[in-house]
Amino acid sequence: MARTKHSPEFDIVVAGEAYVWRLQRQPVWSSDPKERRGMAVAVRHAEGQREAVLEFPPGRDPRFGLRQLNPAQIPPELVARAIASAIEAGWEPLSRGKSVQILVDETGA
Repeated sequence: MARTKHSPEFDIVVAGEAYVWRLQRQPVWSSDPKERRGMAVAVRHAEGQREAVLEFPPGRDPRFGLRQLNPAQIPPELVARAIASAIEAGWEPLSRGKSVQILVDETGA
């Protein structure tokens, strides 16, 4: 069986509920603005299966090349705000179904 390379998962508590999150996609930079994409974080409730993919805007162009984003460098407060915003937007973490994609701003709101 082939092994896949996944980002490590991190535990976080938001509003008294336990969640697990991981970096799903690194930022993608391009000279074409339509191809630029920000990082994406996949999150699920610790007791649930339904994921939400929280997509952030690409941000500013890197000055001298872009290093790979280390998931441990992502501030937990940013992820917590993004999870709270996803719940406000209608994501039900304990429901069943396909994963949902939710766009958040650079602050996670």
